[in-house]
Amino acid sequence: MSDFWTIKHRLCDATNAHALDRILDCYSRDAVLVTPSGTMEGHEQIAWLYEQFFRGFPDFHLTAWFEAADCDNPAITEWTVTGTHEGPLLLPDGRELQATGRRVIYRATCSSFVENGKITTHREYYDQLELYSQLGFGLKELDPALRAV
Repeated sequence: MSDFWTIKHRLCDATNAHALDRILDCYSRDAVLVTPSGTMEGHEQIAWLYEQFFRGFPDFHLTAWFEAADCDNPAITEWTVTGTHEGPLLLPDGRELQATGRRVIYRATCSSFVENGKITTHREYYDQLELYSQLGFGLKELDPALRAV
């Protein structure tokens, strides 16, 4: 397996250990992390995002179930993410959702671009509706006046 996959596996292990220093060691200083929640640039912002998930889900855990083995850079992985919502979670609209005690299981995929042994760009994709519906949110119908004709 290539160095690209070695760094990806180190990131997974560090994430499951909630070891922020080891997580950041996988990223270049000016790395970009793109998620459904927004784009983080540099170690400070990337650390903040991981801290939010670890705070909201103290048992946050990734299980890789598919790796695009014929692809090195980017290294592409599909995950199952699990956790119990036991702490505050920042919502996309800026509100904070207090602990619900609900267990979540959702699917995600990501691609990591590596240069000089560090992740320079990491793109994480997951279905926010899958996550938020497990936390008690649902779809809301748009105001009929706002719908496109």
